[in-house]
Parts: sequence; structure tokens; C-alpha cells
Amino acid sequence: MESFSLILAIVVVTALAFDFTNGFHDTANAMATTISTGALKPKIAVAMSAVLNLVGAFLSVEVANTISKGLVDETGIRPEVIFAALVGAILWNLLTWLVGLPSSSSHALMGGLVGATVASAGFGAVHGDVLVTKVLLPAVAAPVVAGLASLLATRFSYGVGGTADGEATRKGYRAGQIASAGLVSLAHGTNDAQKTMGIITLALVAGGSIAPGSNPPTWVILSAGMAIALGTYIGGWRIIRTMGTGLTDLEPRQGFAAQTSAATAILASSHLGFSLSTTHVVSGSVMGAGLGRKGGVVRWSTATRMFVAWALTLPAAALVGAGAESVTGLGDWGTAVVAVFLVAASAAIWKISRREVVDHTNVVQETEPAGVVTTAIAAVTPPPAGMVTEDLTATIPAPATEPAPAPAAPPAAAV
Repeated sequence: MESFSLILAIVVVTALAFDFTNGFHDTANAMATTISTGALKPKIAVAMSAVLNLVGAFLSVEVANTISKGLVDETGIRPEVIFAALVGAILWNLLTWLVGLPSSSSHALMGGLVGATVASAGFGAVHGDVLVTKVLLPAVAAPVVAGLASLLATRFSYGVGGTADGEATRKGYRAGQIASAGLVSLAHGTNDAQKTMGIITLALVAGGSIAPGSNPPTWVILSAGMAIALGTYIGGWRIIRTMGTGLTDLEPRQGFAAQTSAATAILASSHLGFSLSTTHVVSGSVMGAGLGRKGGVVRWSTATRMFVAWALTLPAAALVGAGAESVTGLGDWGTAVVAVFLVAASAAIWKISRREVVDHTNVVQETEPAGVVTTAIAAVTPPPAGMVTEDLTATIPAPATEPAPAPAAPPAAAV
């Protein structure tokens, strides 16, 4: 194994911590619709997703190479820069998890890395062409393409199946939904787990442990896969609630269409080495599926909050990464200050989250009770004709009847 300095060990541990947050932050991408439609129980769904994320981590290293070799100039990067980038990414992940917004862990990492690199070595150390072609353009195109594909797939499924809603049809689509959810989990492992592999590999190059241009070592692939799988199993229940029931209402065939479209887009991007946001892809697919069913709706207030979070992710993580790098540049004590700040901020966010606990027992929101007006109308609606109700009693008492006066005695006969 490579020789390690203390700062390099800190960077590796922090990178695996980010990978863990990536896992529970993105569990919703694979399993939110499966849980909301009842195809799988919550704990079974996240366990299945965790295993497949681990398997997916071993399928490719193209995305890892994009990060470790293509995005920034690896020869001018210090391990402290990588540490600062991870601080920005972790804090953004935790903040968006706290409010239940499915933002992009990938863009948080990219933003943190770009901001820390610029603060350390200037804009020249960032490869702008790679940032545009493999990060920014896919960020815009991916949700649109996945949403259109999901919309068309949903309409096709309803067109072919007609209005069939028998138990056999529902079971068939639920089985398909489970299979497609597994495919999304596998695709997530091939894309998101590799981002941490790329970051750790970049740190190893910066620390002089491996040669520039090296592929991720086997232990890096294994540890990154294990970290994201563990985070996935923990379950990001807040974001699962938003994605599964807060954005739109899905039937099993819509969930199947959304997840199949998302998995296809993610696997294709992993093959091409695009650092794609699986969150953007799945969110676009869910919205497309919601619009694809006749009468289906998208809750645009929730969608607007998501879009704002997407737009803020890169610059917000970049600013935090740049600030952290400015402090770590002051020396070892600066790095210690940033580390203490990261731990304290993470603990504070977790404590705030305990005020309203969301877990597998309440992740699927129940139907709201009838309102006051609906209840009042139901109370005064007369029963159907011919229905006899035993408890139906008069509410207005009948007027009391006075006894009839005694008849007058006949007059006495005159004599």
C-alpha cells in the first residue's frame, strides 16, 4: 500500500465521509418511487440498493479518471486543496438533506474542487473545457433528456396497456419497477462511487503516493464502494419523501417508466465518462412520468425549490471550498481549524434534524384527512331513498297537544 502522511490520511477519511453522505443523499434516486408505490418495503428497498451500489462501483473507472485526470491540473494540487473541496461538498450535502431537497452530490463535489483549486492555484489550474463539456452541459441536458424519455415511455405504457388496472397488471409493473430500481442502483454505483475514487486518487497523486495518470488502486475502489453502500443502507428518508410523494403522485407503471429511463441515461453517461448528476436525471424522469399520465400533475412549488438548489450547488460548494482552502493555507493549525469546523457543523445539522425525525416508518406520507367543509357536507347529506336507519331520530320535538275541552252539558229542558 502507498505511503501515507497525516494530511493524506485525513483527506482519505474525509473523502470516504463524503461518499457516505453521497450514499444516503442519493438513495432516493433509486428507491423513492419504488417505496412510494408500495413495490418494496422501505428497509428491503434500501438494502437492495446498497448491495447493487457496491457491485456497480467495480464496473468502470471512466468517471473516476475524469475527476482525477481531467478536471483540474493534478500536478499543482496539494492534499489540503482536496480536503477543502470535500468540506464544501459535505456541508452542502448535509444542508440539502436537512431540508429534504434532492440536490446533486456530484456538483457539490465538483464545485468544492473547483473553488478550492482556484483559491490555491488560480483559474488556470481548472480545465475549463472539461468543466463545460463533462459537467455543466450534462447538468442541463440530462434532466431534460431523461424527462422526455420518461414522459414518452409513460404514455406508451398507458397506450399499450389501455386502462387495464387489474391485479395482474399491477403486479407486473411492480416487478418491472423493482428490476428497474435495481438497475438505477447499479448505475448509481458506476457513476457516483467513482467520484470519490477519483478524489482519493487525485489526493494520492498530490501527496506523491502514486504517479500522475494512475488509475484508482483496488483498495480505493473497494473502500469507496463500501462507503457509498453503507450510506445508501442508512437511507436518506427526508429526500426519499420529497422524491417519492412530494414531487408528484406515481402509479407502478409510471415508476417503472421513470426508473428505466433514468438507468439508461446514467449507464450511458458512465460509459462516456460524464460526471453526471444522478439526482438531476432521476428528478427529470419522475417529473416526466408525472406529466405522462392523463390527469397527472407535478407539484411545481417543490420542483422550483429543487431547481433553485441545483443552480446554487456549484457556486455555494465552490465558495465554501475556497474559504476552507484559504484557512488550510495558513498551515497545520489552519487545517485543524477547518476539520473542527466540519465536525461541529455536521453535528449541529444532525441535532437539528432530530427535531422532526423522518425514517422508514413515516417516509410515505399518509393521505390528508378530510377538511372541515367536506366533513360538514357529509354530515348533512340525506340518506338514499328507501334506506332505513335505526338511529334516525327527530331533532325538533312535536308541539305538545292540549287536552280537548270537555263537551258542554246539554241545556236543561224547559218545563
